[in-house]
Amino acid sequence: MDHGILDEAYRRLHRTGPEFEGWLSNHGPMAVEALVRHGHDRSVHRWLDDYLRRLDELPRGQHRIEDWREALGDPKRAGDWLAHFDRELRERPWREVLGTWWPRLLPGIAAGATHGVIRVGHAVRALREDGSSPDRVVELGQALGYWAARWQPVPGLRLDAASRPDGPDVATALASVPRIDDRSGGIRQRLARLSGVPGWDGAVAAPRPARTPADAERGLVALVHRAALDYLRYGHENPVMLVHAVTAPTAVLRTLPALDPALWAPSLTAAWSATAAVTAVYAPPLGTAIPAVPPGTPAEVFARAARHGDAHVVKLADAVLDAHAATGDERVLAAAGYAGQLI
Repeated sequence: MDHGILDEAYRRLHRTGPEFEGWLSNHGPMAVEALVRHGHDRSVHRWLDDYLRRLDELPRGQHRIEDWREALGDPKRAGDWLAHFDRELRERPWREVLGTWWPRLLPGIAAGATHGVIRVGHAVRALREDGSSPDRVVELGQALGYWAARWQPVPGLRLDAASRPDGPDVATALASVPRIDDRSGGIRQRLARLSGVPGWDGAVAAPRPARTPADAERGLVALVHRAALDYLRYGHENPVMLVHAVTAPTAVLRTLPALDPALWAPSLTAAWSATAAVTAVYAPPLGTAIPAVPPGTPAEVFARAARHGDAHVVKLADAVLDAHAATGDERVLAAAGYAGQLI
C-alpha cells in the first residue's frame, strides 16, 4: 500500500468535521484507509474529490476539557474534544493515550451509530500495521474525539461480564435477540426503546463471557462471522444501518493487539452489545433465505466494492475480508456483494 497516499488523504480530511448535515458521520477517513489497504490507492483522491463536497468544516474548540466525565456525550463540545486529543497525542505516545481512553469510551460504544469505535479501529490498524506518522496520529485523535463527543451507552450494557455464569455461544445468542416494535426514528430514538423490550436485559448479557484474552479474541471472530452471515438474511430491511452490526465488532477486533489484554474481555462484551442492539432495532424478526450472490475471490470482492463507491459498501467489504481470512468461510464474502446490490 502507498502510505503517502493515505497520509495525503488524511490531511485533506482533517480540515473537515466528524459529522455533516446534522449528525451524519464523516466516513471519509475510514473508507480511504480501506481503499489504500486493499491496493486501490489511485482511486482515493478521485473518490475524495466527490466526497469532500458534502462535508462540514472542522469544529473549533472553545474551552478545555476539564471534567471529562461531564463532557462525555456532549456533541456541542466536539471541537473541544478534538482539541483535547490533539494535545494529548502531542504529549504522549499514541498507545498510551489509547490505553487510557479505551476503557473510558468503551461503555459508550453506541456513539455516532457506532462510528466512533469504527473510526478508531481504522486509525489503530493504520498505526499498527503501517507505522506511526503525524497524519495517522492526528487521525486517531480525531476518531477518539468524535467517540467522546457522541459517547452513548447501549441500554443494559454491563462490562463486568466475566462475573456472570456461562451463557450460549455467540451464534445462538444473536439468533435470540428480541426486536423493537416501533421502528420509527433514527438509531438514537430506537436504542432508547430497548430498555422496555421484553427479553432485552437477558439478551444484552446473553453470550458466554470471555474468561481469558484468547476467549475474547475467539468471541469477536465468531461475532463478526455470524453478523456477516446475518447481513445476508437481514440486510434488505435496512441495508446501511445493518452494516454496522459487522463493522463495529470488526473495529474492536482490530484494536485488541494495541490494548492491554486485561481490556479484551470487556471489549468483547461491548462489541456484542453494539451488534445485538443494531440487530434488535433494525433487523426483521425472521431472516429470509441467504440470497445467491457470487462472492468471487477476496480481491474481486473488494474491487467491486471500490467500483461501487459507497463508503458503507467499501467498509463492509473490508470487514468481511477480515472475517474470511479468520474463518475461511467464503459465504461471508457474499455479504459485500449483497450490500452493493441493496445500497
